[in-house]
Amino acid sequence: MSRLGKMPHWQKWFVIVGMSSCSLSGVAYLIGRHLEIHRPILGSHLILALHGVGAILATLALGSALPFHLKAGLQSKHKRISGISQLSFLGLLIITGALLYYGSEDLREIAINLHWSIGLLFFSMFILHTIKASNK
Repeated sequence: MSRLGKMPHWQKWFVIVGMSSCSLSGVAYLIGRHLEIHRPILGSHLILALHGVGAILATLALGSALPFHLKAGLQSKHKRISGISQLSFLGLLIITGALLYYGSEDLREIAINLHWSIGLLFFSMFILHTIKASNK
């Protein structure tokens, strides 16, 4: 590792694969289920299950990045806004995702709308953060 906070190659790809698999399967499900485009395929239980597995991978990837990458990023003040934004969005995604399964029926529609809105914001910020990192 040559720079402070730079992830090892394996970890970088684990984070990219974990976050991308969760985000892309979530976008696919949103398109299929809520926008009703190719609903039999994109809105299927299989896509939702892939999103759940992607969420597990994304959570593991987040856990692998927290001890070193986050601490180094906060100390260096480099890409602080996108990093803190991503961390905040991920926390909210975990909470709204849990509400989808364990929350009351009254909160379900609010949780759905918050989850996909925050998810789209997160994925956009993740792409920008990753592109900025690869330009260095």
